[in-house]
Amino acid sequence: MEFFRRKLEQSAFGVCAWLADRMGIPRSRVRMYFIYLSCLSLGSSLLFYFFAAFWLNVRNYMREGRQRLLG
Repeated sequence: MEFFRRKLEQSAFGVCAWLADRMGIPRSRVRMYFIYLSCLSLGSSLLFYFFAAFWLNVRNYMREGRQRLLG
């Protein structure tokens, strides 16, 4: 079971993990709340998730670019 969880976390965008780390709460709780919110809002919270995933990727690319310029 641990193997599947690690694979899922590696292949997923990491939005729930990032949000949990920023808020200081367990990652599993954020994922659970996101699943409940997705069910209650009929999936419209997926738009937020994909937007946040896109934004985190852009931010990572910008950091990598700065490090290449400085290093």
